[in-house]
Amino acid sequence: MLHSFRTGNQVKEKNIFMINEIAKNLERGIQLLNSITDSEYSDETLPPYFSSIGCNIRHVLDAFTAIIKGFESGHVDFTDRKRNTICEKETKEGIRYIEETIRKLHGIKKEDFSKIISVTDNLGNGDITINYTLESTLAYAHSHAIHHFASVGFLVHQLGIELQDADFGYNPTTPKK
Repeated sequence: MLHSFRTGNQVKEKNIFMINEIAKNLERGIQLLNSITDSEYSDETLPPYFSSIGCNIRHVLDAFTAIIKGFESGHVDFTDRKRNTICEKETKEGIRYIEETIRKLHGIKKEDFSKIISVTDNLGNGDITINYTLESTLAYAHSHAIHHFASVGFLVHQLGIELQDADFGYNPTTPKK
């Protein structure tokens, strides 16, 4: 079944819309990385978590990578992520990782979005495996990315960097003042 919905005056296929929105959000990361230094990107000195912008970007991308990798086998394991630490330190590697992720997301076939996959994650007291559709897993990863981009926005502010994109890290449902 092909899902569609109305945005404005156009009817769009849900899966194409979803991937385009995920890509648009990830491209905000590229815009940020193009405007900061490697030193700012990898700075781990800010409390309370002592986590860098690069660490958050890598973490977001690792979730999408787990989905892309696991989809072929029918099992996504969020607990088994390959932490690409070089992309935490160098903005050019972070940009490369984002671009690669976007390219792979655009390669997902529309008929695959409704397929059921098993997803393993640790919710606090051990691993649990739950059935999801690919599209619900991607929606989760997108919300997760927005959440971490909000954390990145906090780090950017603490480092005295001005964000070029006022929507960076904001969930579309968040009321704006």
